[in-house]
Amino acid sequence: MTDETSRRTVLGIASGAIGIGLAGCLTESDQPESNSDQDEDTDDQSDEESDHNNSHEEDSGSHGSHGEELDSPSAEAEVSMTTTDSGDHFEPHVVWIEKGGSVTWTNESGSHSATAYHSDNDEPQLVPDEAAAWDSGVLSEAEATFDHVFETEGVYHYYCVPHESAGMIGSVVVGQPDLGAQPALEEPPSEKSEAIRGKLADLNEAVRGALDGQNDDDGQEGEDGSDNEDSHDDDGHDH
Repeated sequence: MTDETSRRTVLGIASGAIGIGLAGCLTESDQPESNSDQDEDTDDQSDEESDHNNSHEEDSGSHGSHGEELDSPSAEAEVSMTTTDSGDHFEPHVVWIEKGGSVTWTNESGSHSATAYHSDNDEPQLVPDEAAAWDSGVLSEAEATFDHVFETEGVYHYYCVPHESAGMIGSVVVGQPDLGAQPALEEPPSEKSEAIRGKLADLNEAVRGALDGQNDDDGQEGEDGSDNEDSHDDDGHDH
């Protein structure tokens, strides 16, 4: 073998080794990048699942709460009666209608009633004086409905006969009632169980909080209006 041939053979072997080495380096450098991308995808998926779970938890937390916002009375309201994994519910728990307005209860699932706390229903009075009693009877058929018109201004508490002890209790606010003269907002009846008394206390708090807020807003507007009038009077007097 000549010196030239030997030199070419050595160069060929060296070039092959370098090529293999580079290929190995590229393969090794590519692999972590691929894993990194996969890890990022996994992290993104975990973040999406976490956001979804958090959103679901927030929805579950607000669902069935007694802090419904009562912006203003409406001519009519609708309430669903449901049985879910978390229990039996009126949804929403509190509605606010105008005097002479109506409420429609719809049985979405399970068997429920909408029954007033009234002496005519052999219950303590948790409705306004002179208010008429109502009782839908137990509705078991899906989409069955019951309507009631409320002619007397005030706060009305009502319950589901099969599920009162489980806390299925709701409230209807009619008109602009004087909160200090509502039997429903007094201390819950002592003859009721602790669970029912607690539910009624929660409803009382929700109703008072919502309507007190409305009264505060009305009072503030009145005060502003009065101040403006006084200011105009003063201006006129000065001139």
